[in-house]
Amino acid sequence: MFENRVSLFKILGFQVWMDSSWLVLALLITWSLASGYFPSEIAGLSKNTYWLMGAFGAVGIFGSIVFHELWHSLIARRYGMPMEGITLFIFGGVAEMSDEPPSARAEFMMAIAGPASSIALSIGFFGLHSVLGKTLLPAPVLAVIYYLSFINVLLAAFNLLPGFPLDGGRLLRSALWAWKNNFRWATSIASRTGSAFGISLIILGLFTFITGNIIGGIWYFLIGSFLRNAARASLQQAVFKQYLQGEAVAKFMNPEIITVTPEITVENLVDNFIYKHHFKMFPVLDDERLVGCVSTSQVKEINRAEWPGTRVGDIAESCTDDNTISPDTDAMDALIEMNRTGRSRLMVVEDDKLLGLISLRDLLQFLSLKLDLEN
Repeated sequence: MFENRVSLFKILGFQVWMDSSWLVLALLITWSLASGYFPSEIAGLSKNTYWLMGAFGAVGIFGSIVFHELWHSLIARRYGMPMEGITLFIFGGVAEMSDEPPSARAEFMMAIAGPASSIALSIGFFGLHSVLGKTLLPAPVLAVIYYLSFINVLLAAFNLLPGFPLDGGRLLRSALWAWKNNFRWATSIASRTGSAFGISLIILGLFTFITGNIIGGIWYFLIGSFLRNAARASLQQAVFKQYLQGEAVAKFMNPEIITVTPEITVENLVDNFIYKHHFKMFPVLDDERLVGCVSTSQVKEINRAEWPGTRVGDIAESCTDDNTISPDTDAMDALIEMNRTGRSRLMVVEDDKLLGLISLRDLLQFLSLKLDLEN
């Protein structure tokens, strides 16, 4: 999901990343606080003071989002859900799960934990402001603390909106799931609600843009687009899970494999294999022994003039957990792995023996047939 992110730190066993897009959000928050919010709250301060207040406000929002997502992650871990970590990006933050909640109760508890933690944090900042307000603490410091109390209430309120995959949308899904005991149906209703909410924000953004609030209009439009796409992706994932989970990779793999040897040249690989068979990856066998694979990614790193003199064995990628999978692995896990690594083909291997290949195209064709015949 996030391709350009950097690792920041670990907290309670969860890795925290920051997507490069969050820098845009941080700059926008700092600018809006320094040029608009704080000058309207406290007049007569220097420009540098306002910018310093804006920077501390942005750092406070950073910490508040991490706190919010951390509670999602803690409750998820309590219910046995594998968590990949927390990523901050342009629309806030996300606690990344590699699987869906095991029950409606787990979904509810995980979803409510975020807004509840934000409200608790807001009360904490408000109490701190009330106590420190009786001291000689400078007014700019008190203003930042009060702002953080206010923004956490706003964060909780926004996340409680019933637009999946916001926390409110997840609460809606958990209630529908518990009512009908049908995860896919509940996801479908919650996702449609989230999609409708996203479309409403897009329309609001266009109206706001036309009426003169250009920046506000752009933000409404972007957030609406994100929610609509995320809701559709969540429904798609639920459908994939219903039809793929419990099915072994062996059912979908293709045993008729086109392989190459380490001795052929890159030019031979391109002309007689890639262009002929239209695959991006080929297993590399040396006397029927699997030694790795070669893909268009490796080929692109070689200068065109060097293709005739470069052997496939010189650029082949060794067998790793990223490019191989066992035949008894769940097909849904294979799809998740493809999404994680960006690969469209995985080698199916057992006891170091190549049994076949499983491709994203094969999985999607199966899903298409399932949906066509059963829906």
